Amino acid sequence: MKLFRSIVELQNELFEVRKSGKKVGLVPTMGALHEGHASLVKRSVAENGATVVSVFLNPTQFNDKSDLERYPRTLDADCALLEACGADYVFAPSVEEMYPVEDKRQFEFPPVTTVMEGAHRPGHFNGVCQVVSRLFYIVRPDRAYFGEKDWQQIAVVKAMVRFLKLDVQIVECTTIREADGLAKSSRNTLLSADERAIAPRIYEALQSSRKYAKTHTLAETHEYVVSTINAVDGLEVEYFSIVDGDTLLDVANWDDSAYVVGCITVYCGKTPIRLIDHITYKK
Repeated sequence: MKLFRSIVELQNELFEVRKSGKKVGLVPTMGALHEGHASLVKRSVAENGATVVSVFLNPTQFNDKSDLERYPRTLDADCALLEACGADYVFAPSVEEMYPVEDKRQFEFPPVTTVMEGAHRPGHFNGVCQVVSRLFYIVRPDRAYFGEKDWQQIAVVKAMVRFLKLDVQIVECTTIREADGLAKSSRNTLLSADERAIAPRIYEALQSSRKYAKTHTLAETHEYVVSTINAVDGLEVEYFSIVDGDTLLDVANWDDSAYVVGCITVYCGKTPIRLIDHITYKK
């Protein structure tokens, strides 16, 4: 496995890879890698002749500077995990390498960029589109792999790919969870022992709401999830949206769409740590 910090050096390497006829897979990450990332990398390795994993903590997608400062940075451990997964190349550029000049591009694809995370984290998805489009231009992957935990982000990236007319297949990969149901996330390492103990209650509430939804209205199910989670000392729901899985717009009744998804963000603990998850009710 090779580590690159220079765009030009990586591109020169990939030129030779493509010349040999190999397909290139890309797994974009912000580091602090875990088994969820590993599953994406292993799938890319299985489906492509060469796999590039970017490890770049992108400042433009953080609308909270303290959140950026807290985000774990573990490049040595990340590289060890990636090598064990069979990755061929790690791209770990500096901020100056990725953004030699300020990126002033604006990406708006309403409603997918303006609801839920888009409404609660202004500028976040614009930053995601800035960095992911840069990575796509640099690496020119045939396929790019994203975890379904960041469910709305996938919809945003797909909208960006259509807008820019990029020739890349977006591959969605199943959320990897801990044994107790908590979605794997780099932010989980920031949880104290007490916080980690209550965090699985989020997914428990989502799972139990599936059964609840069979005999209750959508509005009642929404209230059930929010009240169940808020009843746990140390958890506070920022938002819970039940939406059409294609448009990401709110639905009022179960019959309003054939594809219904519940998306939630919860503050956990005193810091607090912001945790996201989702569940599919209909598809």
